[in-house]
Amino acid sequence: MFGIEINNIQTDKLFDVDRALENLPFLLEGVPYTLLLAVTGMLIGLVLGFFLALARGSERRWLRWPARFYISFMRGTPILVYLFVLYFGLPIAGIKLTATAAAVIGFGTNSAAYIAEINRASLNSVSSGQWESARALGFTYWQTIRRIITPQSTRIAIPPLGNVFLDLLKATSLAAMISVPEILNKAQIAAGRTVDSMTMYITAALIYWPLTMLFSALQDYLEKRYNRYL
Repeated sequence: MFGIEINNIQTDKLFDVDRALENLPFLLEGVPYTLLLAVTGMLIGLVLGFFLALARGSERRWLRWPARFYISFMRGTPILVYLFVLYFGLPIAGIKLTATAAAVIGFGTNSAAYIAEINRASLNSVSSGQWESARALGFTYWQTIRRIITPQSTRIAIPPLGNVFLDLLKATSLAAMISVPEILNKAQIAAGRTVDSMTMYITAALIYWPLTMLFSALQDYLEKRYNRYL
C-alpha cells in the first residue's frame, strides 16, 4: 500500500529547461487569474471575517451561535468540496455561476472563517480598560471599534492574516479543478500538450514561489510599519 518502486532514474527527464522556457509565457497567462482569486477572496474574507468576529464575540445568542456555526462549518469542510458544490451543485437548484465567480465566492467565504478567528483573538487582546475609557468619553460602540479597538488589534492581526493570504494564494490552484484558467490549470494543459508533466508542474511551482515571496515582503513591511509606533 505504501510501497515505493525505483527503477533507472533518469535525472535529465525530471526537468527540461528548454521546454519550460518555451511554455513559460503560456503558464504566466494564469497569473492574473491567480492574483484575482487570491486578492478578491482575501478582501471578501476580511470584510466578512470582521463582522463574523464581532458576532462571534457578541453577548446576543442570535448573533453568536450562527457565527459559531458558520465558522465551524467552513473550517471543518474541504474547500475543494465547497467549490464543487458552488460550481457543479448549485446549477441543479437553478443557480449557475461562472467558474471564476464560484472560485471567488468560495475562497472569500471560506477564508472569512479563519480570518474571523484571527480578528476575534486580536480584538480580545485589547484590554477591557480601552472599552471602559471609550464609554467614559461618550464614544458609541462603533466609534470605539473604529477609532480605538481596531487600530490596536490590526498590529496583532497582521502576521496571521498574512499567513492566511499566502495559504489562499497557493490554494487558488484548486480552482483548476473547476476549470478556472489559473496557473495550475495552464500547467495541466501544457502537460497534456507536451507529455512532460514533471517539467510543467515544476515550472508552475517556480511561478508560485516568487509570488509568495513578494507578498511575504509586503507582510514584513506592514509589520514593521505598525510596530514602529510601539
